[in-house]
Amino acid sequence: MSAPHGINPNIPHSARVYDYWLGGKDNFEADRRVAEQTMAAVPGVRESARNNRAFLGRAVRHLAGLGVRQFLDLGTGIPSQGNTHEVAQAVAPESRVVYVDNDPIVMAHARALLTSTPEGRTAYIEADVREPQSILEHPDVLATLDFTQPIALVMVAILMHIPDEDDPERLVKTYAQALPSGSYLVLSHLTLDLVPPQVAADYLEATRPQAMHRTPRSGERILRYFDGFDLVEPGLVAVSKWRDEPLFPDEAAWMYAGVGHKR
Repeated sequence: MSAPHGINPNIPHSARVYDYWLGGKDNFEADRRVAEQTMAAVPGVRESARNNRAFLGRAVRHLAGLGVRQFLDLGTGIPSQGNTHEVAQAVAPESRVVYVDNDPIVMAHARALLTSTPEGRTAYIEADVREPQSILEHPDVLATLDFTQPIALVMVAILMHIPDEDDPERLVKTYAQALPSGSYLVLSHLTLDLVPPQVAADYLEATRPQAMHRTPRSGERILRYFDGFDLVEPGLVAVSKWRDEPLFPDEAAWMYAGVGHKR
């Protein structure tokens, strides 16, 4: 894979590391190196990534089945199987989806591959999740989504890349305040709660020197993101246990997942 103009292939990026774990080919040597180093130190991290992708599909399918027809997907990642619009439009072809990412490679692939049904619509914007107003006020977002009707805010495996100094709770609250009652929050997040203490210590030691930032958080911290939302059953659980059977039932549980309904 050659690097597009303006992309430094020597700097790993979370979307491309995730792409490698999912079996994709849109990544560079620096991304593969970080992915392999993490896999060597963290048992089950690749399987957890794949269970996380399965959670995205389950959550979107569930919400589309409840009548949700609008999705704002933040931190989209490189297109893979079971993208948000594919799942939603398989249930309801008229579904509308906006994808947001800050990686030009992601956006290039999104525009080429994420094509909507004739009845629905997809839009893609290159923006930083840490600047919510630039997203919420973006003309392509406003042209695609109706903020008087329920919207599913999808924040799958994105907040763990936002450090505490950027106040991720404030970011979620800002997005949530823009959503009408009846909307949903779909969220998953890295945690060390669900693995033995020594495994957690090994993870921190292995990932500390990596250039790509990730912040694991406790279930208590992650629950704060759902302020103003009622958690849908089964609540905040290991990502592999959110409804249906996990792809990899025996993987170490590295992520929490939950879906909230805005009051």
